Amino acid sequence: MEPGSQLRDGRYRVVRQLGEGAQATTYEAVDAREGRLVAVKRFIVRGASSWKEVELAEREAHVLRSLQHELVPRFVENFEEDGALYLVTDIVEGESLAALLKRGQRFGRADVVKLVSDLSDATSYLHGRAPPVIHRDIKPANVVLRKDGRHCLVDFGAVRAKLAKSGGSTVVGTFGFMAPEQFQGRAMPQSDVYAIGATALSLLTGREPEELPHRGLQIDVRASLGPTADEPLVQALSSMLEPDPDRRPAKLDGILKTLGRPGAERPPSGKGPGGSPFGSGGGSPFGPGRGPFSRDGRNQGPFGPRPFARPRRPRGGRDAELGPPTAVSRIVLGVARTAVFLAVVVFVPLLLATLSLVFGKPLRVAAAKVRDAGHRAIRRIDRVQAEEMDRVARVRAGVRVDSTDPNAPHVRVADVDGDHDAAAEAEAAEEERREAESRASRGSRRR
Repeated sequence: MEPGSQLRDGRYRVVRQLGEGAQATTYEAVDAREGRLVAVKRFIVRGASSWKEVELAEREAHVLRSLQHELVPRFVENFEEDGALYLVTDIVEGESLAALLKRGQRFGRADVVKLVSDLSDATSYLHGRAPPVIHRDIKPANVVLRKDGRHCLVDFGAVRAKLAKSGGSTVVGTFGFMAPEQFQGRAMPQSDVYAIGATALSLLTGREPEELPHRGLQIDVRASLGPTADEPLVQALSSMLEPDPDRRPAKLDGILKTLGRPGAERPPSGKGPGGSPFGSGGGSPFGPGRGPFSRDGRNQGPFGPRPFARPRRPRGGRDAELGPPTAVSRIVLGVARTAVFLAVVVFVPLLLATLSLVFGKPLRVAAAKVRDAGHRAIRRIDRVQAEEMDRVARVRAGVRVDSTDPNAPHVRVADVDGDHDAAAEAEAAEEERREAESRASRGSRRR
């Protein structure tokens, strides 16, 4: 539409185009009836490539009509005219984070904390509705920084207003900002948390998430921000970008406790000059003039001194009993867990389920069994991690643990898989018995 075009019998007069997407174009317009600016989103439905585009347009209007929150655009009306659907909302005065990044604006730790705080308010409202409203496409282009300094969520074209009990849904979102489970057509509150984490990291680095360093299948937040990054910030973003939705927080309250609410007093490892997310004082994450150990000989951590007398352990001794470096062990087990989740719980079952549409029920059964096997493997990896942490804790506490000693203390973990494994083995044995009987029967008929 050209500037000056009128809609709804002259009620709306187009001023300019604000943005254009694959499914719709958004315009700034004047509402002659109320004498104010509005945003008019135009969906072309005549000759639409699929019914799904029409469904998404109608869903956005239906969901926005039911929402009332200061960080979500207010619904005005929706209507159809000349083969197009129109959605009218209050206009959000400000600029999208994507536009600010394109202009070269740099964002620091305080900016990210404010973003997470605002989107925590917005998503708590959305996810708390019945049924929950999942945005599914949070990214810099869909977050507007208003003139009052608050962040507003826009473009609910990918919104999902219910959690399907069976089957999947269309894969909707933006690559890099989408949580892994969305590639399965699944969306949940944790999916929006992942997207907010990816958006925050993109603001800090000025780069798209897929361009950042990865460790296994997870974005390496520490490597992305650099060695002097604020440790609480690294921990918070790493938690939000966990590939496994079962290990990812569904709410941002705990994240804000780690980061500190906007304006709250922060540890000395916070933002340095120029809005950097890293600490000042020579790049040390512990604050100006501080290293891992303070001058008085006390062990200095990111939240202040820890009361240990010795600045470093002698070679050998208890550390020699720990075996492989603990950090390396955690990384290896974490990568293994993520790989098993994505390969065995997500991709292989999805492939088998897709093939079952052609080859039938046996592949659906196989998909379920593969997924169950993946979950059992993940639980056993978690058990190994727990036992390793217990071993390290005992060695550091002065309890000698010899892995070759059958009487050595170990973590006792409930065998949550025992019944499941026994049932699976019994089922497998029964299948083998039936197959043997079938082969014998076929052989006797041939004779």
